[in-house]
Order: sequence, then structure tokens, then C-alpha cells
Amino acid sequence: MPKSLMSSPEMDAGIWYNLPEEVLERILSMLPLKTFMVLRSTCKHFKSLLFSPTFISKHSFSSSSSSPFSSFLMLSHPQCYPHFPLYDSPLGAWRSFALSLSELLPCAAGPVSLLSISNGLLCFSLPSSSSFVVCNFMTKSSRVIKFPTYPFVFELLTLVSTPVGYNIFMLSSGSSTKTRTFVYDSKVQSWQNFSALDTILSDNHHQQGVHFKGSLYFSTPEPFSVVKFDLESGKWGRDNIELPGELVFVRLVSDEGKGKMYLIGGIGRNGISRSMKIWELCEGENWVEIERVPEMMCRKIMSVCYHHYEHLYCFWHQGLICVCCYAWPEILYYKVSKRTWHWLPKSPSVPERWACGFRWFSFVPELYASV
Repeated sequence: MPKSLMSSPEMDAGIWYNLPEEVLERILSMLPLKTFMVLRSTCKHFKSLLFSPTFISKHSFSSSSSSPFSSFLMLSHPQCYPHFPLYDSPLGAWRSFALSLSELLPCAAGPVSLLSISNGLLCFSLPSSSSFVVCNFMTKSSRVIKFPTYPFVFELLTLVSTPVGYNIFMLSSGSSTKTRTFVYDSKVQSWQNFSALDTILSDNHHQQGVHFKGSLYFSTPEPFSVVKFDLESGKWGRDNIELPGELVFVRLVSDEGKGKMYLIGGIGRNGISRSMKIWELCEGENWVEIERVPEMMCRKIMSVCYHHYEHLYCFWHQGLICVCCYAWPEILYYKVSKRTWHWLPKSPSVPERWACGFRWFSFVPELYASV
């Protein structure tokens, strides 16, 4: 066969140059988003096109996948600073690259702490400048948000994405003895100050609030209960659903996509957990046991925290219920769809002589999450 028939003829560059803009947008919207992200560095017009309303709508309609990027478990640890190792959960492997703080916050000065992640947005604390920073790594965009008061001591910070922006929730007692609730609303770029419950919300500063049907849910220390904060009204309420018996500790996670909430709890007596179970909230009326942690895995996670259950925290990640310990470099996770338990291998970035300080996050890159 002649060579001219085997190879495709090159297209005249002038044809591309003279294409109507709407035709070019339509062609480019057919490309996989990963491919277009590479191409955008070749042309200023391509880069600006990425954020045009017409391209966004066309690409969303044309894309065969609602999640064009991978999803990761991100590790924050002092010995890895200023990098954040990434575990690619669909591939089941640690990636050779890690997010770099210098790329996310090139102008940051002094110590920086990663506090919360939601819908591809990362929230950091910059104590030296009395501010928070919310940033999107994909777009390399960020917003500095000043503390609502000064001095400002806070806890249980939780970043929550909304259809039109995001909220930053936290509790602060400040100089008074009464705890207040602070919520930042990105729509109006301002803080709101609400009263808090007259009760201790948690003995675990690593466990964030759980977003479920417009409210943030928290578990209280013994006697255990579940309370919630309505982000729309700014009001607190108490959940009167009876909790399982013989609980030693309580953690909550939610699958917002399917509208499900789960309770992870240690079962035992005299403050010592002998087993760990998962319950699902059914029709908002009662907790139904769905799974028990295998005995050997339970023994390992219990020995790791050595009865310091305040070091245990849980979160939801792409169909996984993740159980973590602040003092341990591995994650115990439950794959809900297959009803199986697994250990996440230790990151090769963590030195052999590790110490406590392991903070894990669910990180799902989102191109159009606005800061």
C-alpha cells in the first residue's frame, strides 16, 4: 500500500485559525478533560476557554465521565512537610508525585496547616497572618480569609462545599468561657456568628463535622449523643434517635451522593473497646448494624491507639469508610460495595522513624470549584 494512503495528511494551520469560535469550542469540548488540561498551556486562548461558560456547559454535556480526574487519599504529616503524599485510590497505589505547598501557596510565610478538604478545595490556616486560605490546586487559585476576631482560637474546623460556593464552620471560645459558632459564607465573603450548644461537642479534635442534608453532625462524649448544626438557619439541634448500647467511642461519616449516614463505634465496657462495628441510619429512624471489623484488624487498630480513642477519626472517601489514627501511618478502610476490609499501605514518603501527627483527607480534584 502506498505510504500516502497509510498516513493522514496534515491539516493546514490556517484552517484552524479561520474556524468559527463556536465550532472550535465544540471540537475541543469533545476532548477528554485530562488531554485538554495538557493542551491549555500551548495557547492563551485555550487557557481562557477552559473557564468560559459555553465551554463548561458543552464539556459537561459531552463528557462521558462525571469524574474526569482520579481521586486520592492525601496525607499531611510534619515529616513530609511541605509536601502532601497522594494515594491514588482507583489505581490502588501511591503516586510518584505529591502536592507541593510552594505550588499551592507560593506567598505563604511561616507555618501552614492543612485543616480541611471539600470538593477539590483545600483550607489552610496561616497563623502568622491571622488568616485562612482556601485554594484549588487544579486552577492554582486561592482566597485569603482573615480570622473573624483576634486573637482567635478555634476547633472542629470543617470546610463544606455548596452548589454556589462553600462554608467554613468552626467553634471558638475566644476570651470568654462561652463557645461561639463561626461560619464563613463565600457567597457574601463574610463571617456570621452564632451561639453554640451548652455542651462539649467532641473529645476528638481530629474528627470534623459530617455534612448530611444541609446540616453538620457531631457526636458528643459520653453519655453519647448526636447533635447537628443547620448551615442555613444557624441553629443547633439534638438528634433523639437512640444510639447502640455499650459504646466506648462514636464516629460519624456520610455518603452524600446516596444520602446515607454511618456510625462507627467501639463496643466494650469500662472504657475499653473489644470490638468495632458499623451501623447505618435507616429512614432517619434507627441505627441498623451492617458490619463488624474482623477480629485481627480490630485488635491492631485498638493496640495502635492504646485506648486513646480520641486519636481515632473517620471519614468517607469514594465508597470507602476510612478509619484512621493520629499516631499510625496506615488506614483501615471498609469498601462498602464489596463489604470487605483492607489496610492502606504506608506511604514511602514517611521516614521509618515516624511520630504521631498523621492527618488524612479525601481529595477529589474538581476543576470548577471556585474559591
